[in-house]
Amino acid sequence: MAIDEKVIAELLKGYKGPEDVIGENGLLKQITKAVLEAAMKAEMTEHLGYEKHDPAGRGSGNARNGKTSKTLKGEFGEIELETPRDRNGEFDPKLVRKHQTRWTGFDDKILSMYALGMTTRDIQSHLQEMYGVEVSPTLISEITDQVMEQARAWQSRPLEPIYPIVFLDALFVKMRHEGRVENRAVYVAIGVTLEGAKDVLGLWTNATEGARFWMGVLTELRNRGVKDILLACVDGLKGFPQAIESLFPQTEVQLCIVHLVRASLNYVTWKDRKKAVIDLKPIYKAATAEQAAQELDEFTRKWAKYPAIGRLWRDNWERVIPFFSFPAEVRKIIYTTNAVESLHRSLRKTIKTRGSFPSEDAAIKLLYLAVLKTVAKWQTVQYWREALNCFQMKWGDRIAAALARS
Repeated sequence: MAIDEKVIAELLKGYKGPEDVIGENGLLKQITKAVLEAAMKAEMTEHLGYEKHDPAGRGSGNARNGKTSKTLKGEFGEIELETPRDRNGEFDPKLVRKHQTRWTGFDDKILSMYALGMTTRDIQSHLQEMYGVEVSPTLISEITDQVMEQARAWQSRPLEPIYPIVFLDALFVKMRHEGRVENRAVYVAIGVTLEGAKDVLGLWTNATEGARFWMGVLTELRNRGVKDILLACVDGLKGFPQAIESLFPQTEVQLCIVHLVRASLNYVTWKDRKKAVIDLKPIYKAATAEQAAQELDEFTRKWAKYPAIGRLWRDNWERVIPFFSFPAEVRKIIYTTNAVESLHRSLRKTIKTRGSFPSEDAAIKLLYLAVLKTVAKWQTVQYWREALNCFQMKWGDRIAAALARS
């Protein structure tokens, strides 16, 4: 609706500078107050069914009954509003509801700042500086605590019946547990759907990363509707593959090659590390599993002074080679847990301003918001059509069976 220029000119009579419009008692704030109060008066007329002082209201059973003052916080700062009341106490304005003290969208701004990793004190300072609004730590906590209900619903939501690929890994976050600050593991599962979309399936916390706890995570995924996982990409945690196979016996476990290379370098002196990395590359870059085995033999001969590396690869060989049965572009998707590592980088960036969290809930609350922000930017996995064709050729019957049981 266009506003008459003559009205604007009248309002701006005597204008001297920006402060007159956007300042503490500027024109915008005054107009906002006037418009809100006028709208609520109109709502009251609609509610009662007659205008103020209209004789038609006599004997109607309800009438205007003065006003109530309230302070409304928003991007415009703080505004003192006069809210009309009716005698029967039935009037509930729609524009500014009963007991509402914050403008619509104001809570979202606080949540957005919280999701960026800002502390309660940072948020307080920012709102005071930008909008001249004083917000208590208690109010910020109340707003952010509402996120926990969403996080719990998200954590228990039904999942797809089948995920072609699931990446499993953990990061460590400092949080207070039973009275002391601990470095606790936050378990993360990322699933890739049949459409090639990545999604975080959940977040779980525990004192340490362990195969037994991962079994509990996988049990929860199964209880939430997952019937089958074609490929599980994991780090080299002892007992992890067995935990997966005990619950999803047909799942092929692929050890993360990047983790395996890092584990190999634990046995190597700093002087030899660069050369060892170069000589390990032909193993996982080989065209076939057979050629990879030959390259491993060559490596162990050349680096006989580090026999533990050869043993490490051979002990895990059956978990190393699954990706060799796929073409090169598909291998890039499955031979590393980079998808989780990338998510972890985003999460660490969000929590880096926090020394530690006062509780597990506080940590999960922020990590959940950070996950939503990150997932919203994710795109379909590259080369997914080629990967899905390979999966259909290799496991088409399992895909059809899982979908039939859903």
